[in-house]
Amino acid sequence: MAAWHRTLTSTSTSRWGCRERSWARPFTKGRSLIPELPEVETVRRELEPWLTGRRVLSAERLAPAGPKYADLERAGGQTIMSVRRRGKFLLLPLSGGDDLIVHLGMTGVVAPGPREGESPHLRVRLRLDGGAPDTLDFHDPRRFGRFLVVKSQQYQTLPTLAALGPEPLEEGFTDAGFSAALRRSRAPIKTYLLSQRPVAGVGNIYADEALWRARVHPLTPANALSEAQVVVLRIAIRDVLAASIAANGTTLRDYRTPAGESGEFEEYLDVYGRGGAACRNCGAVLVKSVVGQRGTVHCPACQPSSAKAGAR
Repeated sequence: MAAWHRTLTSTSTSRWGCRERSWARPFTKGRSLIPELPEVETVRRELEPWLTGRRVLSAERLAPAGPKYADLERAGGQTIMSVRRRGKFLLLPLSGGDDLIVHLGMTGVVAPGPREGESPHLRVRLRLDGGAPDTLDFHDPRRFGRFLVVKSQQYQTLPTLAALGPEPLEEGFTDAGFSAALRRSRAPIKTYLLSQRPVAGVGNIYADEALWRARVHPLTPANALSEAQVVVLRIAIRDVLAASIAANGTTLRDYRTPAGESGEFEEYLDVYGRGGAACRNCGAVLVKSVVGQRGTVHCPACQPSSAKAGAR
């Protein structure tokens, strides 16, 4: 517990020259993105050893009532059994047969507290037994996040969670299963990846990165990928997610770890956010476009159009 407290209150500087976040500072301008699998997994790994086994004394909702914070008070009196992740969701099984579900939205940050210089965007506070830090706080400036309690495994009110594809870093994400999922859709491969149905946790950043690594054009119909392309794309998805987790994820604006640190993977992005720059593989100018209403970057040389891709 003391080691965690030192981490929270440290004023040390990261190797990128960034100080840990103070809640008194305003949120900076920039691109707001929903944290994806690497960011949520980083949060999970930091929270799990600290939260597991702690009892929730009370659950306080500091935001207006609504489905995003449904049945939160039921967490009171229950013990947090573990901290899990499914796609972009945090799942905290509780001792009384409920699950506490957390989705960070675009700007959500979940962290131990209370901290000095309290955030004006504090939406939920769980008071915990076991000594300081003795609260789990959910800060969410834009209020797109969720922090609610449901009966264990009863996710009907969260259709995205209920319909998630396999976890990309687990054994269940196989070439055969991924191929079968892609054969079911004629949607552009990027759009279909973002749907979360063929694989869980891949959002805009890592879809662009994986497609570039696999040399697949983002508009290629999902069911048009060759078996060889399916294999390469599956490996690319797995590898880019694992690499980002190793760097604590990507911070472009609001995402921070529970200890207040920024993710460092932005330094290693090959295409996302680099439209107009040179491709790191061939030197061609990276092209910005919109696919499924999402900003997209690809290399026209390394990722030829679907017609050319099908001819390879």
